[in-house]
Amino acid sequence: MDRGYLVNVFFFGLGFSSRAAALFLAAGEPKASISGTVRTPEKAAALASITSQVHLFDGTGPGPTLGPDLRRASNVILSIAPGAAGDPALLQHRADLDAAKNLQWLCYYSTVGVYGDFGGNWIDESAPLVPRNERSDRRVLAEQAWRDYAAERGVPLTILRLAGIYGPGRSAFDKLRDGSAHRIVKPGQVFNRIHVADIGRVTALAAQQRLDGTFNLADDEPAAPQDLVTHAAKLLGMAPPPAIDFDTADLTPMQRSFYADNKRVSNAAIKRALGIELLYPNYRTGLAAILESEQP
Repeated sequence: MDRGYLVNVFFFGLGFSSRAAALFLAAGEPKASISGTVRTPEKAAALASITSQVHLFDGTGPGPTLGPDLRRASNVILSIAPGAAGDPALLQHRADLDAAKNLQWLCYYSTVGVYGDFGGNWIDESAPLVPRNERSDRRVLAEQAWRDYAAERGVPLTILRLAGIYGPGRSAFDKLRDGSAHRIVKPGQVFNRIHVADIGRVTALAAQQRLDGTFNLADDEPAAPQDLVTHAAKLLGMAPPPAIDFDTADLTPMQRSFYADNKRVSNAAIKRALGIELLYPNYRTGLAAILESEQP
């Protein structure tokens, strides 16, 4: 088979990011056959238009129907968070992966949370990994587990460390409209973000090139979270919610944990590897595109 061809693409976890990647892959030439997993029958029904086969898999045991599609896969993309025991796909379906004789490329969606806190400084993929919570500790272990597996199989692996994901239906606009938006102010705090369409496009390009390596996927312009909320409110013609000091904000432990990491994440390596610029290099261009897409 020509190495530029994508034939059978299998997704572990057809969530928000994976669905965007599936659309980019399915629209390519030649078109890819998409299959993958979801946790509930309701989610499976919603994916009928972009997938040839959707399988139920919750990670606690083997998916009863997914084996044949996984064994046919030429490309496997992994978008399920690891549990305490490790990565669910490796734990439950390693034998099926081993039997995928045409496997040519793996992709694992990780997170920039693996780096931990750098006091707002710029970092790239050479930065040490000092995660500050159990979720990110598990991601570090899962990344290495997939590197080990890819090396054993002799296939390239792209690890994409994703920044905060947003897109249509999952943005500051939605929170402003339903009244759940907050403008939390922690002096000096910045976050990178990434539009879901950039995740989809980069995944498809990396698959076409059989890219190998670990890359950050974040926007060009890390920014304070309150600035994004203020800008989104302005675009909607709404007053922004009042500023709330981080120290006194009523946040869940998980919400508060996100503010423990403060860094500016460079995306230079993935742009150089693929020869691209991002579709949405900052939150302003991304939010403008989302708002435009909502117009009748």
